[in-house]
Amino acid sequence: MIRFCSFILKLFRYKIDTVNIPTEAKKCVLLFAPHASMLDFLVGYMALRTMHVKTVFLIKSEVFWCPLGVVLKKMGGIPVNRKNAARFHHFAADMIKEREEVALLISPEGTRKLNPKWKKGFYYIAKEADVPVLLGYLDYRSRRGGIGGVYQLTDDVNADIEHIKQFYNGMQGRYPNCFDREHEPYAHTEWL
Repeated sequence: MIRFCSFILKLFRYKIDTVNIPTEAKKCVLLFAPHASMLDFLVGYMALRTMHVKTVFLIKSEVFWCPLGVVLKKMGGIPVNRKNAARFHHFAADMIKEREEVALLISPEGTRKLNPKWKKGFYYIAKEADVPVLLGYLDYRSRRGGIGGVYQLTDDVNADIEHIKQFYNGMQGRYPNCFDREHEPYAHTEWL
């Protein structure tokens, strides 16, 4: 499967950094942005496979119908009932604590539509599980992807989110108008 994913990514000219993978990727909350289409998710999934990062992702339970549900579970999908949103971060943090090796993949935007106000759930999950946040990216414009670094959370959720957003400035998903790029492109090299 890893060779197949690598072949497909090369076929579509994606350059995935399979070398600079932080050791913290073994147990973390792994952000994934920009996420503007299902294609971003599929390419990102293949990229993570080639990087040998064991990921799980939480997805609304409504899409777990047969046969798609079987495929999603095989890929690492965990169905979530969105009606119990108040307990969500406890559930996710407990899942991370129970496993020896897991990268919980989360799109901080919370949707494939344009959303300048990122969800704070990843912050609370990482804090409760006492794991780092890693900055996974897939830039459709440059066709590059990888893990841009480890972000150590502070006790200021809003400042942390704004600082993390700076890393993604200038990146683009499949649909450029579905990702918040209100700031000037950021010099990503200081993160890498």
